[in-house]
Amino acid sequence: MKQVKYTEIYEYLKNKILNDEFKSGEKLPSENELTSLFEVSRNTVRRAINQLSFEGLVASVHGKGVFILEKQQLKFLVGGLQSFKEASVTNNVNYLTHVHRFEELTVDEKLSKKTGFSLGSKVIYIIRSRNIDGEESILDINFFLKDIIKDLDKNIASKSIYEHIENNLSLKIAGAQKIVSVEPVSKLDMKFIDLKNYNLVAIIKNYVYLEDGTLFEYTESRHRPDKFTFSTYAKRL
Repeated sequence: MKQVKYTEIYEYLKNKILNDEFKSGEKLPSENELTSLFEVSRNTVRRAINQLSFEGLVASVHGKGVFILEKQQLKFLVGGLQSFKEASVTNNVNYLTHVHRFEELTVDEKLSKKTGFSLGSKVIYIIRSRNIDGEESILDINFFLKDIIKDLDKNIASKSIYEHIENNLSLKIAGAQKIVSVEPVSKLDMKFIDLKNYNLVAIIKNYVYLEDGTLFEYTESRHRPDKFTFSTYAKRL
């Protein structure tokens, strides 16, 4: 068999789905077809399909096959760690980031309790609104540890900070602790999100770590509730 990674099969199938070559309601090629096409084991194919299922792109129906799900609301993976740009590309939507505030702060006692950063640390404080298909739908309030995330500027913040971290700084992001809540809208929400008649927002608080265990980011991502589904994958053992 060829040395084909499950991620290659996953990317192949995902691109077909996002480009509508495989359409909603259709079945994916069978396990037998995929194992023959890529010359890999069934286990490798199943890992690729599990990843697609985790992202809400397909669903397995016992005895019938794996079906492509209809694209609905924009999905952010609670169990995963995506940048806004990655999530927007995955969901095939038009997006734009507006940077409203970009400044350096020194962490005081109140901010330390909120973010987990040490007293006296220098952080870059950023407020960004995310425009999706013409509507300001998400407000991100970011704090990045300045000594770790070097050379960060407003231009990078308007594009993708994670691309800067991984590609320019060659740092490896290990994972995040996430806290999900629903809370009343704040003054910042009212200022920067097109809320319509909503008086609540869905919030994901992220404490994000490098592979050596260093906390480098605290972010509150505040979402208008009607446009977003927060998706994760749970398996019964």
